[in-house]
Amino acid sequence: MTTAAPTTTLDARGLNCPLPILRTRKALTTMASGETLLVQSTDPGSVKDIESFCSQTGNELLSASNGDGEFKFVIRKP
Repeated sequence: MTTAAPTTTLDARGLNCPLPILRTRKALTTMASGETLLVQSTDPGSVKDIESFCSQTGNELLSASNGDGEFKFVIRKP
């Protein structure tokens, strides 16, 4: 499955909980339906936080990955 490049990128590296989620929520409110957001984070807690956030808000978590202490999530706004 090919995924198009994210519409918007949010750099939340260096921020600790709850800032990555708060900034993710804020970024998504400015986006149109169907657009995608790439979230970059260094907070290990963001893995569970982003999954829970998407589940509770109806946003679709398209991918989640980590490497070298950085977590990346691609979220599609419904």
